[in-house]
Amino acid sequence: MPNRAAASGVVIAGTSSDAGKSLVVTGLCRALRRRGVDVAPFKAQNMSNNSMVCADGSEIGRAQYLQAQAARVEPTSAMNPVLLKPGSDRRSFVVLRGKPNGTLEAGQYATGRTGLAAAAFEAYAELAETHDLIVAEGAGSPAEINLRAGDYVNLGLARRFDLPMVVVGDIDRGGVFASLYGTVALLEPDDRAAIRGYLINKFRGDRAVLEPGLAMLTERTGLTCLGVLPWLPGVWLDAEDTLEVGAWRSSVARAGDHDRLRIAVVRLPRVSNITDVEALAAEPGVDVLVTTDPRVVADADLVVLPGTRTTGADLTWLRESGLAEALQERAARTRPVLGICGGYQMLARTIEDSVESAAGSLQGLGLLPTTVRFDQSKVLGRPVGVWRDHRVSAYEIHHGVAEHDHDGEAEPFLDGWRAGAVWGTMWHGTLENDAFRRAWLTEIAAAAGVGWRPEPDAPSFGDRRETMITVMADAVEEHLDLDTLLSWTRAGS
Repeated sequence: MPNRAAASGVVIAGTSSDAGKSLVVTGLCRALRRRGVDVAPFKAQNMSNNSMVCADGSEIGRAQYLQAQAARVEPTSAMNPVLLKPGSDRRSFVVLRGKPNGTLEAGQYATGRTGLAAAAFEAYAELAETHDLIVAEGAGSPAEINLRAGDYVNLGLARRFDLPMVVVGDIDRGGVFASLYGTVALLEPDDRAAIRGYLINKFRGDRAVLEPGLAMLTERTGLTCLGVLPWLPGVWLDAEDTLEVGAWRSSVARAGDHDRLRIAVVRLPRVSNITDVEALAAEPGVDVLVTTDPRVVADADLVVLPGTRTTGADLTWLRESGLAEALQERAARTRPVLGICGGYQMLARTIEDSVESAAGSLQGLGLLPTTVRFDQSKVLGRPVGVWRDHRVSAYEIHHGVAEHDHDGEAEPFLDGWRAGAVWGTMWHGTLENDAFRRAWLTEIAAAAGVGWRPEPDAPSFGDRRETMITVMADAVEEHLDLDTLLSWTRAGS
C-alpha cells in the first residue's frame, strides 16, 4: 500500500496555455505506468469544446480521456469533474461530473465557482483513495493572480492536498527563463513554497547551450530543474483547445496533384471536437487545411463542417463570411460536403432552437431534407453502426436532434443522412474507424474525380496515437528526472 502520509500526487502547471502540460501529463502517465505505478490523470477544471464520452455515459475533456488511456485506466468523470464549454466570449456551459449543470457567466468566473471547487476536490480525493499516484494537470498559469482567490485548478488544488507543483515552460515561444522566473516571483510566499521544480519543453538544439540559464534560474528560484524535453515533431495528441486547431494538419495543401485528396475544414468560431478530422490528416496522400476562406472551400475535393457549441450563432457567421454560399454552390455542383454534429445540424432546412441559442426557428443551409429540434436533455452515448458492411463505433454529445422530413430523397448515413454529395452525421469519432474511413474516402475521391487510394500498409489511426504516446513517454523517461519527481510523492516512498 502507498504511504498515505506523503503527497498523493503532483500538479503539472504551465507558464501559459499551450505550454505542453497535456502532453507532459500524458507522457508521465505512461512512463509511470511502465514503472508499475498505479497512476491516474486529473484536471479539476477544463475549458474546452473538445470532449469525449466515457463508458458510463459521462462527458470529460478529450485530453483527460487520452491521458487515462496512457495510464491504462478506465476514463471516468472524476478525472475531469468540471468541464466548461465556451458558448460565447462571456458564457460557458458547465458539465459537472460528466453531466450538464447550467452556465457560468463571465462575471461569475472569479466568484461563482465555490460549488464547482467542492466537486473538484471531492473527485480528487476519490481518485487518490483508489490509485497510488495522481498526475494533475493545471490550467492556464498559476500566476493568474487576478483569479487566485477562487482557484481550485492550480495552486488552490496544490495547497488543498499539499501537492508538489512542477511548472512547464515552452521555450519555442521565446522568453522561457523570464516566464518561469516571473511565474514564481508573482506568487505570495505560501504559494511559492508549493512549487518544487520546473522543466523546459519543446527545445531544439544542444542542451549545453541552456546550462548557464538553468543554473542561474535554479539559484534564483531555489527550484529543482527536472529536465529539458526536446521538440517532438508530429506529436499532437488530441489538442485541448482551439489554440491548437490544425497543429496536426499537412503543412502544404497541394493543388493539381491528381493522386492527392485535398480536404478543407471550416474553422468555426465556436468549433467543438475538431479532433474528428485528425484521422483524415493522418491518412497518407490526404492534405487537410483548416480555413475560413470561401475560395479554399470552393476548390477543395471535400469540405468538412465540424461540430460547434453554438449552432445558431456559427450558422449566422457562415452566412456573413460567404462560406454558406460557397457550401451551397458546392452542393449544386455535387461536390462532397460532410457535416458532423453541429455542422450536420447547419445543413438542415430548419433548426428549432429554444435551448442553446433561444433563437427560435432558424433557416438552415437547406442541403439535407431534415429538421433539427433542440431539447433540454443532452444526448451522451457511445453508439455503434454499420456503413457498407463496415462496423463504425462512435460517440455523441448533443442537444439537437435531426429528423428526416420525408419529402426529400436521402439515404441513411450513421444516424444521419446523405443527399447527393452532402453527408451528415451526429456521431463524433467515426473517422477513427480505419476500414470505414478508407472506404468512405475512396468513394469521396471518386466523386471528386481524384485518383487517391488508401495505402494498404499504412498504420491504423489507433496505432498512430499509441505510437505518439510511446514517443512522449520515451522522451519523459530519457530527459526528465523521474526519481526526484517520485521522491516528492508517496509513490516514491
